[in-house]
Amino acid sequence: MYRGNLNGLLAFLAVAPARSFTKAAAKLGVSQSALSHTIRGLEEQLGLRLLTRTTRSVAPTEAGERLIGVIAPRFEEIEAEITALGELREKPAGTIRITATDYAIETILWPKLAKFLCRYPDVQVELITDYGLTDIVAERFDAGVRIGEQVAKDMIAVRIGPDIRIAVVGAPSYFRSHLRPQTPQELVGHNCINLRLPTRGGLYAWEFEKDGRELRVHVEGQLVFNGTFEMLNAAIAGFGLAYVPEDVAASHLAKGRLQRVLEDWCAPYAGYHLYYPSRRQATPAFSLLVNALRYRERG
Repeated sequence: MYRGNLNGLLAFLAVAPARSFTKAAAKLGVSQSALSHTIRGLEEQLGLRLLTRTTRSVAPTEAGERLIGVIAPRFEEIEAEITALGELREKPAGTIRITATDYAIETILWPKLAKFLCRYPDVQVELITDYGLTDIVAERFDAGVRIGEQVAKDMIAVRIGPDIRIAVVGAPSYFRSHLRPQTPQELVGHNCINLRLPTRGGLYAWEFEKDGRELRVHVEGQLVFNGTFEMLNAAIAGFGLAYVPEDVAASHLAKGRLQRVLEDWCAPYAGYHLYYPSRRQATPAFSLLVNALRYRERG
């Protein structure tokens, strides 16, 4: 029976998901050599190699993957129970990690979080900008924010924003030398500003709907970004057409910096939801945050 120090297991759970001694050492606040020594000691005690090391990468072995599957959920349960002891304190406390897009953070999360954090100064919130469909359990996030249709079925989803509508926009200077597209298919002849999605391994296909007909158009252009506001700024500067949330472009449309096309092809779709594992035991701080972020339609 293994009766070694739990530090070895904790070190292994830091290195394996990160696939890097450098990143794990920085996260744990220890030196790489000390971390490597701890992992080596754990492997010697178990009599098994848990990590395959090369000069460029670190990856779990079959035994390592099996160990992760067994012990990672147990440590999460222990952490949740310890954090739940915060119920005994007068004030909610703890750290909450959330992954979301820059647009969701800027327009939905931050306006509500600013008030929430002032009210609960012992609560810490870590926001990570990410356009990939991150596995929040594997990456140890407390919650993620995505549009409703992207939320996995085994997650609890709480609506935190209204329906969203997209706008295809370009600067007046762009349209002085380019005809306005009348249908989504005509976008193939335009300089379009693309969005890179890390988890899908490619560029986002622009989505349209009209009279029940749905289209996905793979556009091309000189520029590719991985954030909404960079695409918007490039469109304002006249570098092409951008596919951005309507409310982000609204003020620029009103001031004449941008002009809109294909409006009749841009139907509203499900707004943003906060999602988290159904088996997650909510801490007082997390429950308060969910309630603060919950979308309430104005009557």
